Amino acid sequence: MKCYETVWEIFNQCANNQMRDVFIEEIEIEDIESYLQEKFKGKEVTFERTDMPDGTIIYDITASGMKERCSFTEI
Repeated sequence: MKCYETVWEIFNQCANNQMRDVFIEEIEIEDIESYLQEKFKGKEVTFERTDMPDGTIIYDITASGMKERCSFTEI
């Protein structure tokens, strides 16, 4: 298993409000995509993966119409 620092951002859909909910935690998982599928189980979800040069893996997510982002940095 690998240990990651995760940052989960939920973007606000309200006009003129650029604040977002941000959750940070450390997790141990074997497979990021399986983790995300379980996290968003029961929702209509699309994922777009980006691998950054520093090794961070970013998933831009649309879950039941909400824009979200999950970043995984191995620690």
